[in-house]
This record gives sequence, structure tokens and C-alpha cells, in this order.
Amino acid sequence: MNAKVSVARLSIISNTALIILKTATGIISGSVSIISEAIHSSMDLIAALIAFFSVKVSDNPPDSRHPYGHGKVENISGVIEAMLIFIAAIWIIWEAVKKIKGGAVELESVGLGSIVMLISALVNTYVSMRLYKVARETGSVALEADALHLKTDVYTSLGVAAGLGLIIVTGIEWFDPVVAILVAIFIIFESFQLLKKAFSPLLDTAWKDDEINELEIKLKDLGVNYHELRTRVAGNYLFIDLHIQIPEAVSVGDAHRYCDKVEDELKKVYKNLNVTIHVEPS
Repeated sequence: MNAKVSVARLSIISNTALIILKTATGIISGSVSIISEAIHSSMDLIAALIAFFSVKVSDNPPDSRHPYGHGKVENISGVIEAMLIFIAAIWIIWEAVKKIKGGAVELESVGLGSIVMLISALVNTYVSMRLYKVARETGSVALEADALHLKTDVYTSLGVAAGLGLIIVTGIEWFDPVVAILVAIFIIFESFQLLKKAFSPLLDTAWKDDEINELEIKLKDLGVNYHELRTRVAGNYLFIDLHIQIPEAVSVGDAHRYCDKVEDELKKVYKNLNVTIHVEPS
């Protein structure tokens, strides 16, 4: 099985289990912060499903309708995931404010809630590490976004556990909705970062400055006389196009072989790279 598809499926399974566990605990305890975590995990599950299908589609080879491949599917999925996270955060804040105005937490169930949050943090730490590993190996934006969701879930679960712990120690029940609001604010920040990262390649944004500098150094090491260098990203696919100057006396065949050599050397450094070269006489 494809490594990207396999780890995306693991995320779906873990999120489904955590949603059931958090929802049941939230209902038993009446804790809005635990319910907010169940909602957060629900968004993570939707994100995992989107990531699962997007990585399957993005790896499809180019066709007549999509001659540049399907890489941007991952970026589109990232934008959708970011919007879902933002909506969930607003809903959490709304519920928490209502909880501050009225309602109570059953203190005898708070200890159970703390344990569930710690279990959630451990599970999501493991799954997010797996997702990050495969995302780095494959350059998958969708998996990186999914890993970011779960990494945030780790922090928010620990925050909710700490809030419930304060209720146990102090007996002050408003710690619960306050923690829920803090969790939501953190989630909003996460959604903004993800939206910025996922949306940028849809506008054919160039590589980062340090990545372009690295590429220019590589081209100079190869002795390439070039100009009009352009770069862009689509999902886990990288694109380069440039003009290369070659002595006018060089035959078309030799020029073609030279360009193939440059392309092969670049592909040794960059995975999923597409190179377009325009030859000009020097």
C-alpha cells in the first residue's frame, strides 16, 4: 500500500476512536472543554478523510485534462481543512460563552475527563509523528496539514487536562469554559497558518528564498549558463523552468543531451521535480 495512503488511513481510525471517547466523556461530565475537544477531533477526522482522498488523487499521473498533474488537489484540500477548523473554533467559543452564563460541571467526572485528555494527547502525538515523517519523505502538503491538526490537538488536549485539574484542585468551575475559549483561539491561529500555507501554491507562488538560493548554487556548480529562472509548487510536485545558453555551434542533439544531463542532476536533489528548459545560443 502507498505510504501516504496508509498513514492517512491510520489518522482516520485514530480520530474516529478519539471522537467516540471524548464525546462520551464530555456528555458524562458536562464539560464544554471536553466537548470542544470532541468537535476539534471531528474536524481532524474530516481533515483526515480529505487528506486520504487528496493524496490518492494527487498521485495520479498527468492526463489530457490535467497535463501538469493533480498535485494542487492537496493544496485545495488544505484550504478546505483550514476553513473547517476556523468554523469549529467559532462554534466552540459560542458554546463556551453560553456555559459561562450558566451550567455546571460534575466534579466527580472531571478526573475521568483528565485521563481521557491525556490518552488523546499520547495517541495524537504518535499519529502526528507518523504523518510528519511521511509528509517530509513525500513532500505531501495534505499529510503535513493533517499532522498539524493532530499536533495542535495534542496541545489543546493537554490544556483541557490542565483546566480540569484546576477544577479538581480549586473547585472553580468556570476554568472549564475559559480553557475551551483558549483552545478555540489556538485553533483559529492554526487555521490561519494552514490557510496561508495551502493557498499560496494555488497562486503559483515561487519557492522560498533559501530554496531558490540553494537551486542557484546547484546550477552554478553544474556550470549552467542560465537566466529567466522561475519556480512554483503544486502539492508535493516542484516545477522549474529556465533559459539555458549554449554555444551556437553545438548541434541540436548535443544540446538536447546536455539539457537531459542538467535535468537528471537536479532530479537527484529534488523529488517530484518537473523541469522545462528553453535553449538559447550564447
